[in-house]
Amino acid sequence: MARPIDLDRLVAALEKVPQRPSSDYDLNADVVLPEGRVLRPAAVLIGVCEDAVILTKRASHLKHHPGQIALPGGKIDASDADPVAAALREAREEIGLAPASVTVLAELPSHETVTGYTVHPVLARVDPAFVATPEPGEVAEVFRVPLPLLLDPARYRVERRRWRGVWRHYYVVPFGPYYIWGATARMLKALADRVAP
Repeated sequence: MARPIDLDRLVAALEKVPQRPSSDYDLNADVVLPEGRVLRPAAVLIGVCEDAVILTKRASHLKHHPGQIALPGGKIDASDADPVAAALREAREEIGLAPASVTVLAELPSHETVTGYTVHPVLARVDPAFVATPEPGEVAEVFRVPLPLLLDPARYRVERRRWRGVWRHYYVVPFGPYYIWGATARMLKALADRVAP
């Protein structure tokens, strides 16, 4: 059994490594991004509860990304003070996580998605007493993935599929029946790469 991760040491390790934004295009160097593109701001919560990261399976009836695995989060609203406020609001709406049960540890580098968002990941400690309440309109399931698994860069692999007529490569980190891929896997891999020994 893996030793528990000391989150304070993890944050200290993050502070020693330069931050670099990531992108869905990192593995696709042939993509030429249009100049002047406007990205919509979004935020997600990488919530660690009892040495595991909280993830969701999106509802199958959603118009965008149905059934995909995601971190709690969404677009930043005008009423949100900053990405942290947005991530906390979205986590409350999607999985019933009260802000009082969260200790924010770090804001991580942004991630650009192929769907036109700049996502701001927020790393946080979640009270062990937290019990998820999925919002059925958005979330089919809430589950946890061991943090040691997600912090091991060797657990990630690269796969590809055709998207808009072109082969696109992306990261995957499988966990049991869950296929964690795309932007979610890329943001978690960026975290793993920064703290890997």
